[in-house]
Amino acid sequence: MGGTSHILQIMDHSQFFSTQAGRTINVPRRATSRFGIGDVVRHRLFDFRGVVFDVDPVFANSEEWYESIPQDIRPPRDQPFYHLLAENDEQSYVAYVSQGNLVADADGGPIDHPTVPELFERFSEGRYRMRRSLTH
Repeated sequence: MGGTSHILQIMDHSQFFSTQAGRTINVPRRATSRFGIGDVVRHRLFDFRGVVFDVDPVFANSEEWYESIPQDIRPPRDQPFYHLLAENDEQSYVAYVSQGNLVADADGGPIDHPTVPELFERFSEGRYRMRRSLTH
């Protein structure tokens, strides 16, 4: 019986290699993300916003990165994490943020990040459309 349970557990998960983490990441076959590529979001604790350009179904960064987050605000690993072209009042940068720390951006305006034109065609109705050449 234990063997059957183990087989079901293997079939219920998938894997991918994360170059950022430098290791293989186990993920559930089904994961639900609240935001999609092109959505404009805001961090719920810190004053920055950004556009989603990639989504990991679970945490897929390095252990050093994860451990650098103060323990009292460290998010659970088993939720989607978003790659953002982010901005605040001072600078533009790339951010990696857990789903629990993001909310839809109420401003609804475009993001002023220098990489946006490389990845996205246009901004319309509060979201960006990814360049056709970058989609499957």
